[in-house]
Amino acid sequence: MKEESIRYYSNVLGRDFDMLIFGDSGIPVIAFPTSMGRHYQNRDFKLIESVASYVDNGFIKIYCPDSIDELSWYNTHIHPSERVKNHLVYDQMILEEVVGRAQKETGHSRVVTAGCSFGGYQAVNFAFRHPEVVAHTFSMGGAFDIKMHLDGYYDDNVYFNNPPDYLPDLQNENLFKMGIVLGVGEYDFCLPQNKRLSDILTQKGIAHWLDIRPGANHDWPIWREMFPSYIAALKSEKV
Repeated sequence: MKEESIRYYSNVLGRDFDMLIFGDSGIPVIAFPTSMGRHYQNRDFKLIESVASYVDNGFIKIYCPDSIDELSWYNTHIHPSERVKNHLVYDQMILEEVVGRAQKETGHSRVVTAGCSFGGYQAVNFAFRHPEVVAHTFSMGGAFDIKMHLDGYYDDNVYFNNPPDYLPDLQNENLFKMGIVLGVGEYDFCLPQNKRLSDILTQKGIAHWLDIRPGANHDWPIWREMFPSYIAALKSEKV
């Protein structure tokens, strides 16, 4: 499997940024790391290996960006309003630099977002905020209510990054065309949040798959089973 490690100066972030890229061509998949995870985490925990055949045959090309969670959601040394603002810069960087790069390199106008645990939040939140450039989103063991990281603080920026809050009011037609998968284990502590988000999607009439895996917990082994099954489903979808 072809692996490329890149470091470049991000004009949006104003600092160097690291990313791993797997494959030569195919549907672009942006795979976010878990809480404060690095760009190599999904490789090291063998999530990328679980879909190696799809990379090798040119069906998908995977982009694994770094996180900046230590500067945003998990930065307890700054005011919660600044945490959210730092995340908004990250969101802009992903849109302009990572999605923009993926579009240019693959020729696809829309991407797939994916992530495990906190990466599931990142994948879903980015997809719902930018449905015009995201065709599918796969969350594996995600939790979607970001307010737990903000010490009771709330403003418009929090609202627009908290899917359970802003999703009911979204009317973007692309959202109703998106392929949405919420994968979670039967014994995952994030199960209630997945059910809650699924209920909101159902109430809006948005088709999605709430994939509850029997006997499974919140851990990499089940995510490594989920990811290839979701990628396989893309073969029958238009991206």
